[in-house]
Amino acid sequence: MINKRIFLQAVAAAAMVTAGMGSAIAADITGAGATFPFPIYAKWAEMYKAQTGTGLNYQSIGSSGGIRQIRAKTVAFGASDAPVPGADLDKDSMVQFPAIIGGTVPVFNLPGFGKGELRVTGPVLAEMFMGKISKWNDPKLAALNPGKKLPDTTITVVHRADGSGTTFNWTDYLATVSKDWLDTVGRGAAVKWPAPTSIGGKGNEGVAANVTRTTGALGYVEYAYAKKNNIAVMALQNKDGNYVMPGDDTFSAAAAGADWFSVPGMGLSIVNQPGAQAYPVTTASFILMYKDPANKAESAEVLKFFDWAFKNGKQAALDLDYVPLPDALTAQIRTRVWSQINNK
Repeated sequence: MINKRIFLQAVAAAAMVTAGMGSAIAADITGAGATFPFPIYAKWAEMYKAQTGTGLNYQSIGSSGGIRQIRAKTVAFGASDAPVPGADLDKDSMVQFPAIIGGTVPVFNLPGFGKGELRVTGPVLAEMFMGKISKWNDPKLAALNPGKKLPDTTITVVHRADGSGTTFNWTDYLATVSKDWLDTVGRGAAVKWPAPTSIGGKGNEGVAANVTRTTGALGYVEYAYAKKNNIAVMALQNKDGNYVMPGDDTFSAAAAGADWFSVPGMGLSIVNQPGAQAYPVTTASFILMYKDPANKAESAEVLKFFDWAFKNGKQAALDLDYVPLPDALTAQIRTRVWSQINNK
C-alpha cells in the first residue's frame, strides 16, 4: 500500500509539469474536467507515459469546465461527474462512458472528533446543509450520537464555488433522501446554498482546504481528498439503515447492481443504492468524446489510454480508494460505445 498523502502531492506536481509541457509534445493527449477523478487519472498518466511515452495533459478544472472545453473542441475528451443527458449527447454528436467509480463524503472539522466518530442520516445531513440545523449540538444530531458530548459550535457549510459534478452528485443524493431539499434546493452542478453560514471553495482541493482551516466546518469532497488532507469523515446511514464508512469495498457494494445501459449515454445515478454495505454517495465519473472528432489521431490515442487503464490500472485505482470498472462492463464499453467513434 502506498502512502496516499505523499503520492497525491507528487502526482499533482507531476501533472502540473505535464500540463506545461503538453503543447510541446505532439503525441500527448488533452483532456479537461472533473476534479473528482484527478488523483487516479494522474497516476494512470504517470504509469502510461512510463510504458508508452505518451503523456496526458489533463486540466482538473471541474466538470462544468470540462463540458465547456469539449464542446469548444479545445481538448480530445471532457470529464464530468454529472452525466450529460442523452438528448444533449445526441445534439452534440458525442458519446459518454464511465471511467472510474468513487464516493463523495461528508467531511467535518470539530476538535475532539475524528474519522467515523460521528454518525449522521441523509435527512439530518440535508438539514445541516440547509442551515435548519445550525449547531453541532442540535438535538437531532445528538440523538444519532448518544454518549457524545457535542459542542455548541456553529456549523459552517463549505461547498464548491465552481460548477461541479461533485456538487451534482452530492445534491443528487440529498434530493433523493430529503423531499425538503428536493423542493427548496434541488440537484445540480451549481445550486443556491441556503445555509446563512457558508463559504465556497474552488475544486475538491479548495473545499478540503477550507474545511481544514475552519473550526465547525461541514463540507463534501471526493474521498481521496479527505484522505490526502487527513480530514474527519462522518459515518453515513445507507438505504438499508446501516452506518457505513467510505472505501473501495462499500463503493463496490453500491455499484454491484448497476445497469449502466438502462439510461441513455450510460448516465446512471447510483446514489442511495440498497445493500447492507453499500455506501450511499457512490458515483461514477464520465468521459465525453465526439463521434466524429476533428483530430482523429488524438481521439484514437485517448481510447488507447483508457483501454490500457481499464486493463492495467485496477490496482492503482484500489490503492487510491476508487473502484475500477468490471471487465464485463469495459468490454461492453469497447463494443457498444467506442465503436461509435470514427477515428479513421
